[in-house]
Amino acid sequence: MKNRIAALRAEQAWTQADLAQRVGVSRQSINAIETGRFDPSLPVAFRLARLFGLPIEQIFVDESSDG
Repeated sequence: MKNRIAALRAEQAWTQADLAQRVGVSRQSINAIETGRFDPSLPVAFRLARLFGLPIEQIFVDESSDG
């Protein structure tokens, strides 16, 4: 699943560790989510959306529904 987490994080000048602390996950989890190796759980996705003040659909894009 594609996402805009790295760009949104950069806009805030946060490191992966900063974002991880704010969301309550490890830095490695943030790295894996940003690089598309791991999709976040629904609770983590909602925490990210609230933190960035955006709907989940503006952060995550389901590649299988493109077209």
